[in-house]
Amino acid sequence: QMWEEAIALGKELAEQYENEMFDYEQLSELLRKQAQFYENIVKVIRPKPDYFAVGYYGQGFPTFIRNKVFIYRGKEYERREDFEARLLTQFPNAEKMKTTSPPGDDIKNSSGQYIQCFTVKPKLDLPSKFHRPVSEQIVSFYRVNEVQRFEYSRPVRKGEKNPDNEFANMWIERTIYVTAYKLPGILRWFEVKSVFMVEISPLENAIETMQLTNDKINNMVQQHLNDPNLPINPLSMLLNGIVDPAVMGGFTNYEKAFFTEKYIHEHPEDHDKIEKLKDLIAWQIPFLAEGIRIHGEKVTEALRPFHERMEACFRQLKDKVEKQYGVRAVLSSLDDRRGSRPRSMVRSFTMPSSSRPLSVASVSSISSDSTPSRPGSDGFVLEPLLPKKMHSRSQDKLDKDDLDKDKKEKKKEKRNSKHQEIFDKEFKSTDISLQQSEAVILSETISPLRPQRPKSQVINVISSERRFSVSPSPPSSQVTPPPITPRMKLSFGVQ
Repeated sequence: QMWEEAIALGKELAEQYENEMFDYEQLSELLRKQAQFYENIVKVIRPKPDYFAVGYYGQGFPTFIRNKVFIYRGKEYERREDFEARLLTQFPNAEKMKTTSPPGDDIKNSSGQYIQCFTVKPKLDLPSKFHRPVSEQIVSFYRVNEVQRFEYSRPVRKGEKNPDNEFANMWIERTIYVTAYKLPGILRWFEVKSVFMVEISPLENAIETMQLTNDKINNMVQQHLNDPNLPINPLSMLLNGIVDPAVMGGFTNYEKAFFTEKYIHEHPEDHDKIEKLKDLIAWQIPFLAEGIRIHGEKVTEALRPFHERMEACFRQLKDKVEKQYGVRAVLSSLDDRRGSRPRSMVRSFTMPSSSRPLSVASVSSISSDSTPSRPGSDGFVLEPLLPKKMHSRSQDKLDKDDLDKDKKEKKKEKRNSKHQEIFDKEFKSTDISLQQSEAVILSETISPLRPQRPKSQVINVISSERRFSVSPSPPSSQVTPPPITPRMKLSFGVQ
């Protein structure tokens, strides 16, 4: 399912097929595969594997892993407990360490085997080509692939414990691991080449948490805008946990910890960070508003009371935030994100019939008559390529295009097969009459002065006239037809 890598390799192959080998058949097949890969990237949800840091400590391990740390890529939906069990089966005599802190020299120099395993978070490293905001469905691949930096965060309390607000002295000790190569690669695990540690202050931790929350709301809103068929339960839990203060507490804890006169007086250097946190709180309101709007459109009658309570809590929250931190608007950006995929759907499903390539039969029927031929009219019995009913429905109900796509394909195949039957039926008689005519012509005396067949015969075959007339017209005066024998009479009688 790493379609991004397949596309990159496909482009190299396409260059060979197009400019070196001139194998257009293989090129067309390859381009069709690439088109399917691009569609999968946008529409198919891929599971995100977890990454684990594993340290092998003790002199009992082989030299190539002794006292070293490796980053492993887990399998799909694999939990840490399952990964540890799979790891310990390879070293049945090893002892699992209970802590995540680096071990001392006593463990490293011991004769035993000690394994340390914990989950790490990959650090997103977007390619340089993404110089502007793109869909979360595209970015999500790079959150767990082509990653080389991993981090592990551990909370550390400093100072006196505040029972009323635990965020005031909650520091984060973050360890960064850098592997030798990007994961995944030729292996599912690589050695850690460098390790360094940073400390995150409580205010910086609050800013980071608030930013992640806003991104999570925005990403889920985008997913529901792009795919109306997504289940509503994850959105309900996310919105309710943020809007209802009885569930998570909201950002009130941040206000009590960092927006007080005492904290501002004791930490004058954090003025810019406090303003940034206030700005993030203000920006959360328009994201929540868009999420609640989508939730209201998709909510069932059974969950209607739950939605109404959530709306009431949001109105109170909105009034409070806009009064204290100002008003923010993201309508333009949300409209752009909302239009990113549906615009392409509009192009693909509502393209006017005049832009579509027409068959020879339909071109000739339009050239001979100003209106396309319809069932029961003169000429070919053809239907329009796209019925008006389907065309108007695709314009009026774009949000149901995904559901109607299969129906359209089936109707199109049925219509094409019907056209082919009618086309073969109409031309069958033409072929018979042509064969009979050729029999008459072959029986004549061939002369170099014999004129070519009149153009009217050819026009009558391919144009939409009231009848197909392919009988030969009377020969010119320069050529005298042979005497008519009884067999020739019979042939003309059949014609």
